[in-house]
Amino acid sequence: MDILFNTIGTVGVFLILLAYFLITRGKLTGESLKYHLLNLVGASLLLISLMWDWNLPSVIIELCWIAISIYGLTKIYRAKKANG
Repeated sequence: MDILFNTIGTVGVFLILLAYFLITRGKLTGESLKYHLLNLVGASLLLISLMWDWNLPSVIIELCWIAISIYGLTKIYRAKKANG
């Protein structure tokens, strides 16, 4: 079971780092749907892995990462809705 949760967490780390790399390279922006989705999925996968191997500070940061991603996605949705 350890290998399953470690794999899930590792994929999450990869997605978050990919989002950061792509924004640093200028391939994505902070207003990008892909950027927020990569962060949301990555943080969610990390949170799943933390359910197996609990670490409170890591859970807190992943919950914050998820909340910020949802905020960003909501902002994008509202802007698209307002623009028709």
